[in-house]
Amino acid sequence: MKVYFVGFGPGNVELLTLKAYRLLKEADLIIYPGSIIEESFLDEFDGEKINSYGMRLEEIVEIMERAVKEGKKVVRVQSGDPTIFGAVWEQIRELRKRGIDCEVVPGVSSVFASAASLCIELTSPSTPGVAIVRPAGKTLREDYLEKLAKLPLTLVILLGVDRIEYVVEKIAKVRGEEEPCAVVFHASREDEVKIVSKLGKIAEEVRKRKIERTATIIVGKVVEGYDERSHLYG
Repeated sequence: MKVYFVGFGPGNVELLTLKAYRLLKEADLIIYPGSIIEESFLDEFDGEKINSYGMRLEEIVEIMERAVKEGKKVVRVQSGDPTIFGAVWEQIRELRKRGIDCEVVPGVSSVFASAASLCIELTSPSTPGVAIVRPAGKTLREDYLEKLAKLPLTLVILLGVDRIEYVVEKIAKVRGEEEPCAVVFHASREDEVKIVSKLGKIAEEVRKRKIERTATIIVGKVVEGYDERSHLYG
C-alpha cells in the first residue's frame, strides 16, 4: 500500500517530471490543493479528483487511507516541490501510523521557476548561498529576515507577497533601499508577471499590479547579474 506525493511544479504541466506525469496518468484518485492548483491543470488526467482545500489533515488522510485499502492508486498533488513549505511530513507521519508507505516525487519549485524566468542564477562567485524563507505570521513567530539579510546570501521569500511592505522594511534596514530585488507572479504560467526593481520601490510596483499571492520575492545582487568570473570555466 502506497501513497505518492507528487510535486506539480509552479503550475505549468510541461515542467512536470516524467515520473510525476506517469503517476498522474496512472492514478485512480488525485487529491490536489485547489487554492493553488486549478482543476483545469489536471484535465488530461482521468483519475477521480478531490479538491483538498478547506479540509482538515485528518479528513485528507482518511480519504487516502480508504482509497489505498480499496486497491486504488493514490496521488497526492503538492504545488511546487513537496519538500518546501508543503506540510508533507504531517501527512506522511499519519499515513505511516496506519501502515501505509509513502513516496515523494520532486517537483520544480517556484523558487527555481522564478529564477529561470528572470534568466538569473541564485548564487554567484561572491554570493555563496541562498536562504528560502517566509515572513512571520499566524503560524510562524520569527522569520529572522534581518539576521539573514546581514549574510552574503540571496534571499528568496515565499508566501509573503501579501506582506511585501513588511518584508521590504525588515531587509532594507540592513541592505538599504537600493538593493536589487524581483517579484515573479505565477512563474512559468501564461499569465506570468515579472517585476525587477529596488527594495525601495518594489512594494509600490507590486500593489500597482494587484499581486497578492502565489508570487516569489528574490532579493540580492544576483537579480542584476554579475561581472565576476567563476572558476568553473577556468
